[in-house]
Amino acid sequence: MENQKHLFNLPEDIHYLNGAYMSPNLRAVEKAGIEGVIRKTDPTSIKEKDFFEPAEEVKSLFGKLINASPKQIVLIPSASYGLMNAIRNVPVKKGQHAITVNEEFPSDHLSLRKFCQDNDAELKVIKPPKTIIGRTQEWTQKILESISEDTAVVVMSSIHWMEGLKFDLKAIGEKCHSTNTYFIVDGTQSVGALPMDVEDFKIDALICASYKWLLGPYSSGLAYYSEKFNDGEPLEYSWMTRKDGHDFSKLTTYPEEFGDGAMRYNVGEFSNFIALPMIKSALEQILHWKTENIQDYCLELLRPLRDYLEKKKIEKDDDKMVSAHLYGLFIPENINLSKLMEELKSNNILLSARGKSIRISPHVYNGTEDVNALIKVLDKHF
Repeated sequence: MENQKHLFNLPEDIHYLNGAYMSPNLRAVEKAGIEGVIRKTDPTSIKEKDFFEPAEEVKSLFGKLINASPKQIVLIPSASYGLMNAIRNVPVKKGQHAITVNEEFPSDHLSLRKFCQDNDAELKVIKPPKTIIGRTQEWTQKILESISEDTAVVVMSSIHWMEGLKFDLKAIGEKCHSTNTYFIVDGTQSVGALPMDVEDFKIDALICASYKWLLGPYSSGLAYYSEKFNDGEPLEYSWMTRKDGHDFSKLTTYPEEFGDGAMRYNVGEFSNFIALPMIKSALEQILHWKTENIQDYCLELLRPLRDYLEKKKIEKDDDKMVSAHLYGLFIPENINLSKLMEELKSNNILLSARGKSIRISPHVYNGTEDVNALIKVLDKHF
């Protein structure tokens, strides 16, 4: 795969290695959003079918990305919204507990904590090993050993949002399946840049905000809910989620029955005439690129950085255990992280500090000049 910067509109004088913070717009996504804004200038251009058909197109595209039926996919305004839709419908027995991982993304942790408070359940937080080498495998093993028939639900990100570690979702999903434990995954940190298969990984609910690796707008997202949730209680009671919601002549019959699959979990006013065209354009581009090609591109792009770290004897986990698009580099204790971040910023190198690491998150709009600039600054401090 070749560099795709020409499809974006990033300033030429910056080295943007911060896709995990927020993606830049593709030119095509920007165009779709502008056209969406202009469209409402003449409301007569918006037909009744436009409240539903564009949403179905987006669901179909997202279904292809994660190997799921469009009927089980819904539109959400945020990851926390999607998480609560799922978590509040998890059955729990007296004495059961919930599991998450250490330093999980705040929305995931807080949503699960609320579940535990409401159900008088213990929240177990699985901590990582102290070592760097072999960290991913050991952490996954600790998670697996913690899951039992007394585990009501496991909630975690698809990769660790600070370190980029690729948890063995397949093994965790299989263990959850064997213990009748619900497996809820926040895919915001990887879906769109790393392959995802909800069927193969036995994921019960997958939640994704769109503004990172799905290359979409902020305050929008997509979620998958397995058939386990089809009779659950949604957060909202919108007319649009009903079986006959598309028939405007029947609205005041106030139908009770929800639409097929996971339709009930859609956010109200899900037919966002600005956001949906943007998400559609982004998903079409991602499917054209293919997520495995994005990973390969980022892996090769960061090869000089990994070679540099090896030369400096900086510990890191095996390459296959860390995502290529979100690479958490642990900073040695003798290095002043604040000064390092200041110098990176002064050299127009944009990335994030999270915990004791810096989060390097490239995409196909990055080139060797971005990585070389990063190494040059690191070499002044390491």
